Amino acid sequence: MRVLFATHSEKTHFHSLIPLAWALRSAGHDVYVASQPALTEEITRAGLTAVPVGEDHTFLKRLQEAGQADFAGGFGQDGAVEPPETWEGQGTLYRAFVDFYMRGVNNDEFVAGLVEFARHFRPDLVVWEPYTFAGPVAARAVGAAHARLVFSPDYFQQMRQTFLRLRHEAPEEQRADPLEAWLGPLLERFGGGGYAEDMAVGQWTLDTVPAEARFPLDVRRVPMRYVPYNGAATVPAWLHEPPTRPRVCLTGGVTLRNQAGHDALSLADLRMFEDLDIELIATLWQAPGEEEPVPANTRLVDFVPLLALLPSCSAVIHHAGGGTWNTALAAGVPQLLAADTWYAVHLGRHLRSVGAGLHVSERREIRAALERLLEDPSFGESARRLRDERVLALPAPADVVPVLEKLTADHRA
Repeated sequence: MRVLFATHSEKTHFHSLIPLAWALRSAGHDVYVASQPALTEEITRAGLTAVPVGEDHTFLKRLQEAGQADFAGGFGQDGAVEPPETWEGQGTLYRAFVDFYMRGVNNDEFVAGLVEFARHFRPDLVVWEPYTFAGPVAARAVGAAHARLVFSPDYFQQMRQTFLRLRHEAPEEQRADPLEAWLGPLLERFGGGGYAEDMAVGQWTLDTVPAEARFPLDVRRVPMRYVPYNGAATVPAWLHEPPTRPRVCLTGGVTLRNQAGHDALSLADLRMFEDLDIELIATLWQAPGEEEPVPANTRLVDFVPLLALLPSCSAVIHHAGGGTWNTALAAGVPQLLAADTWYAVHLGRHLRSVGAGLHVSERREIRAALERLLEDPSFGESARRLRDERVLALPAPADVVPVLEKLTADHRA
């Protein structure tokens, strides 16, 4: 098969696609990854063939100009705390999400460029990350099958189904589906036929989320295991030796850094841990001119591959980013989610329900929650059980390849 992966230029979103891209490549299929030019180096560093198309989006610049560069959320930052399943709660949020974020990262030049390359490459299958709607437009334009790959609970589709169910309650001028209003004319422009719901969810959805953490949505799912990829990385020598004290990882991920230029916690915040008998590995930036001393029990690192670090940890504190959450699940390590965003609330509820972690929304709650995780061995036992019985039970990307071959044959025009 000829397979085209499509992603807008967000590094962590692309990382979720890499294991499947390599599984298909290793099975003998032709695989290309198309994105905006800004992602080209990251794609080639992963050993894949990059196709830069269109122009880079300006979504981050617009966020910064609007004073909302902390959009990703973080420790104690203002975020979209879980909205109720009402028109006012999720319906209006859905409209804003489509008009601001989706259209922002899928600019017209990117969509047109992806269609142009698809007409040249003639893919049998297009695999798109869940916010890259240029993918299904290009697939429809050339008659390819197309699949969406989700790496976290399906928040967007949850909002969409709430919107469709409750839009009769909205003022008349707000009832039109913004996704159809946007993608419908693009399909007409590029010869992709009329709008249908597969544009929102794919002809099927590759779902890496354990069943208990999913929203109960009406989508056709193909389960697949999440295989962590942390980018080009080197394992540091100090990781070769086992820790002598409980090791705790504190990370804010890379998305907030990219969007806001800083981490969710400062070096001063590390004082809350300085008298604990732990080895704290903190992936924080030291801001220029910052002279805050680092506690004796803390190792400050700019970056370390979590797939190598987390198996040696007794706990991980993070902001609920999908990559970190999935990597921690795969490592079987208890998680402390410290953020007040919608996804943090949902993921925290799941971790609490299976006894594999905790969630706090304020900075002052972090230390006590961490002590609870470290003192109660049931959290570690539950995290390892979740890994063994749920995460590792999902089919590996290589095992999904034959399923994709059959589905592609059934769905391409």
